[in-house]
Amino acid sequence: MKKLFACFLLLSSTVYSQEHLYDYTLFTNSRMTGNYFFSKAFFQSPSFIKNINYRLAVNEKIFNTPGNSLQLQYVNGKNGNWKASIFKDNLRGQDHFKPVKFFSFRIYCTTPGLQEELPQVYLIFKDSSLSQKITFATDFVNQWSSIYIPVESSYKNFKIPEDVIGVQFSQNGDDGNRHTIYLDDIEFLPAAIDLPVTAKPQILGCEGYAKHVDISWKPFNDEHVKFIKIYRSEDGKTFIPVGIQLPLMNRYSNFTGITGKRYSYKISFLNYQYKETAFSNIMSAATKAMTDDELLTMVQKACFRYYWEGAEKVSGMAKENIPGRTNMIAAGASGFGIMALIVGTERKFINRKQSVERFLKITSFLENAEKFHGAFPHFMDGPTGKVEPFFGTRDDGGDLVETSFLMQGLLAAKAYFNKDDTDEKAIREKITTIWHNIEWDWYRRYPDSKYLYWHWSPDKAWIINHRLTGWNETMVTYLLAIASPTHSVPAILYYSGWANQDSTGQQYRKNWGGTRDGSMYTNGNTYFGIKLSVGVSDGGPLFFTHYSYMGYDPHLITDKYTNYFTNNKNIALINYRYCVKNPNNYKGYGDSCWGLTASDGPYHYSANEPVAGRDDGKIAPTGAVSSFPYTPVQSMKALKNYYHKYGNFLWGEYGFRDAFNLTENWCSDIYMGLNQATMVVMIENYRSGLIWKLFMSDIDIKNGLEKLKMESEK
Repeated sequence: MKKLFACFLLLSSTVYSQEHLYDYTLFTNSRMTGNYFFSKAFFQSPSFIKNINYRLAVNEKIFNTPGNSLQLQYVNGKNGNWKASIFKDNLRGQDHFKPVKFFSFRIYCTTPGLQEELPQVYLIFKDSSLSQKITFATDFVNQWSSIYIPVESSYKNFKIPEDVIGVQFSQNGDDGNRHTIYLDDIEFLPAAIDLPVTAKPQILGCEGYAKHVDISWKPFNDEHVKFIKIYRSEDGKTFIPVGIQLPLMNRYSNFTGITGKRYSYKISFLNYQYKETAFSNIMSAATKAMTDDELLTMVQKACFRYYWEGAEKVSGMAKENIPGRTNMIAAGASGFGIMALIVGTERKFINRKQSVERFLKITSFLENAEKFHGAFPHFMDGPTGKVEPFFGTRDDGGDLVETSFLMQGLLAAKAYFNKDDTDEKAIREKITTIWHNIEWDWYRRYPDSKYLYWHWSPDKAWIINHRLTGWNETMVTYLLAIASPTHSVPAILYYSGWANQDSTGQQYRKNWGGTRDGSMYTNGNTYFGIKLSVGVSDGGPLFFTHYSYMGYDPHLITDKYTNYFTNNKNIALINYRYCVKNPNNYKGYGDSCWGLTASDGPYHYSANEPVAGRDDGKIAPTGAVSSFPYTPVQSMKALKNYYHKYGNFLWGEYGFRDAFNLTENWCSDIYMGLNQATMVVMIENYRSGLIWKLFMSDIDIKNGLEKLKMESEK
């Protein structure tokens, strides 16, 4: 057992050529008030620890970094016990970390003389085992102090921080009195001495909206900056800290919750000892009343920034999620992002010259990126264009579905950049070459195959063996394969593959849908008073009605079974009515909080559906907001609710965060590349039909739909 006293730490930077190295952090701030989702509290009387539904309480008044800390209010009773565990939130794509030297946390004690009553500390490892216990002490009262524990000498089994899933604080004394401490910034730190920040903070912009203000600052390159600290004033004189931001972003969205009020802002930089630089300049802005139309533009502009400001620097393409991997780009998210960039150009978020420059970068990158019989991989390394097998070694080749999402965006761009100048002509020519080189017919696998196949690996061939079978998000793949002017497949594959009705297709749908409803591709049942022509179960997650129909106008797609605008509208209405009925009695669900789809979740990414057994209380804003073309009234009500009622935790720099669960008191800390763009594009298709009109004007797309029409009429 070792006793360590409070002191301050400094941190050295570590350079990693492949990906950004994150700090391995167990707690910085809670997105939600009340209790902290990634915690667990237990006590055995006469001991006690304050808890809210067996989780630790979040305190918003006392913190080391704004805006909150964790409160440990406890009683050390004789023959009793208490434990408080804090677990790491394993954010998607944050899988490269700095080497570490210390385990550290900040502590705030409210009463003196706690030396023998402060808790003992254990690390929690992946196998749920605990490290040896460490005790600590601090002489500071009513102020923050830093505790650091050298990991190599203190923890015998410690190898890398990724082996640690959490930390446990537990009873150490037995005086029987009530004590209160606060914990913040629980993390692993590299070995370092106080390294100064040389960058100078400078605010460049400050813009007010209905209930939030966006602050942006001058980009900088100083690896010793741990956080940007944001201060706000209501009188221009007295400033309070309101938030922090990672150096990966040059923007902060401060949700004030009040309309019609003026605020002033300044920022500072924090180093790894949380020492502050001098303050920046001060800038001000006022929140203002906004019409419904202005709110739509606000959401589109914020989500658009994901693809403009948040793009990977070399390729100009979209990352899988932010924050996450900084070099890795996703083909499908980039295709959706391309359409969002077009909307942003048309809405004057950027000018056409800026847009042309970005699209020249994107198309030049794609020309030279690694391809597999013309198809792009799901993930690529932005700096090199090489495949990135993020989902495992089998996912190291062509992904025909992601290629379809990408191509949907590129064909819309080809139609948009229609000027007769060198640059726009070059964009069109590059897109045409990419389009013509995709070997859709080769992805049949066999010459007489009834299906298209999702993946192909250069060293493992067809090992994934995933036949594309609807109903899901992959209709666009069959439509583009039929439309290809160079490597087309027969239109009959739409029915033999996508809408397959033999035993193979039936079993596929039954397996993933968990029901025979819709196993024939057609459904015909009525759910919540609405008849569903096509779709498995109650229609599935809402992204099925979005991903294939961002470029393809579902009004103009009719097969033997249904018109797909009508069918998609019915799926959205079923989803809406399910959430209004709320059979599982989840908190928040109703006519202004609905839309079950695929998104980040408290434990992992998952797709929720309007079925009680496949609904865990998680709502993704993209579900309702991207359904504007189908349910404009219901979608607008949801958008307003998400912003006005839940904006304090849900709204951020790139619009709505990916998902939230009020029953679990959880909100995602990330934005998803597939979900931000669907909101931009589908809102625009509702408002003006822009992307639908551009995409559907392509002659190859017209010819492909004519082929499908002829096949459907046989």
